[in-house]
Amino acid sequence: MAENTICNSFSNPVIQRYVENIEKTVASSSIVLSSNVQKHFGPALETVYMKGHLLIIDSSILEIAIFTTESRKTLSIEKYRLNYMSSTGQMLFRYDNAPHHPEIDTYPHHKHTSDKIVPSTIRSLKDILNEISAIIIGR
Repeated sequence: MAENTICNSFSNPVIQRYVENIEKTVASSSIVLSSNVQKHFGPALETVYMKGHLLIIDSSILEIAIFTTESRKTLSIEKYRLNYMSSTGQMLFRYDNAPHHPEIDTYPHHKHTSDKIVPSTIRSLKDILNEISAIIIGR
């Protein structure tokens, strides 16, 4: 599963809880076969950039890229991209907050599907894994 687990008593507790929550979500998911998620921490452990992928039971892949900051014990997801692809590499959906669709009501947050872009909010990894599970079951 995910590598580089934080177990350092000097780490930022807010960032630590966030990373541990991501790791627990991945480890407890019945649809994740394996994961390779790297974590890069800022010098004062006030930021974390998580990047990698999850291999899903049907050989599809969820690519993850999340940049998170902590300030005054408040967590903020500054940038994210969660890209779900079929086993052949076809994009099935992607959630992100890249500021390239100002026409979307939830700008900069949005979801790409295979044929359109729709409003969205930040989704938890657990919610996205549940969405993937529903897709797999519906096939």
